[in-house]
Amino acid sequence: MRLLVTRPQPAAGRTAQKLEALGHEAVVLPLFKAQHSVAAVRAALDQQHNALAVTSAEAIRALAALGPALEPHRATPLFAVGEATARAAASLGFTDIRIGPGTGEALAVQIPPETGTLVYLAGAPRASDFERMLSERKVRHVTVETYGMQPISYGPQILPDLLRDGPFDAVLLYSRRTALRFATLLAEAGLKGAAFSARYLCLSAAVRDALPDGAIADVAAAPDEENLLELLGTEMGKNLPPA
Repeated sequence: MRLLVTRPQPAAGRTAQKLEALGHEAVVLPLFKAQHSVAAVRAALDQQHNALAVTSAEAIRALAALGPALEPHRATPLFAVGEATARAAASLGFTDIRIGPGTGEALAVQIPPETGTLVYLAGAPRASDFERMLSERKVRHVTVETYGMQPISYGPQILPDLLRDGPFDAVLLYSRRTALRFATLLAEAGLKGAAFSARYLCLSAAVRDALPDGAIADVAAAPDEENLLELLGTEMGKNLPPA
């Protein structure tokens, strides 16, 4: 299959390697790039707190920028949204990781009000579900924006140029904002969704709903890459390495 990977780097490169190892052609077109705020991360950890929360592995990459200054915080309880984010935290040396089921809202339900002060290492923009649920459950928390996702500029010819080497069997979409950005690129190129790709593989229903009319989209059974790639075939999903 010829597949388009739209997630930001460096994650896009890892996904492409997985797909190529399974015999697919992977084309990488990141639509956003992360800008980390090391000062915000440092200030967040300097606050009095009892636990940390992350709803994206990008926040872990922002933490990594602290280098040796992170050492005193590696034993702090860290609530991670899902398995992939938890693995990223473990690779950075965190030792007390509480793993959520994959969504911010579901993670918030697992954080007890008696946790104390929770520092949420967030990105911008973001959904409000996690913070809303924390407030509803009266979990004391402080939100610190540690990174921002900025769109990457492409000219209107980028998608037609990619089609010169052949049609795509599927486009992988990981966020609603990415799907909206991709829909904009389609419109700028004068393409319909079905004209560019046979299928769109979406991490959630919200991602699917951001696609233009006529796009044939499938939604992952759970909001993680393993389930997303299983949409390409059950045998493929069984052989996937960890995200």
